[in-house]
Amino acid sequence: MATKTIARPTTPVASAETAQDPADLLENTLTQLEALLWVCHGEEIDWCSGDGPRQLNNLLWLAAEMARKAGELFQMSEKARRAASGAGG
Repeated sequence: MATKTIARPTTPVASAETAQDPADLLENTLTQLEALLWVCHGEEIDWCSGDGPRQLNNLLWLAAEMARKAGELFQMSEKARRAASGAGG
């Protein structure tokens, strides 16, 4: 069975503003969603062989990407909060 090619960035992305091909973004999202659903099924998952390691890797990729996006959103919200408090004061 052939392994999937996952269109991941080869270097860490500095911000969400970095342009990326929509097809790559869709492939990334679908790969992450597949891993999440695979893990949610939960029955008799072998994390050491078969599809287990690949799906676990994709799930960790999803978690890391979500953490990065959450950090960016926090920074944006802090900037907006500071701007609002500076304009109101």
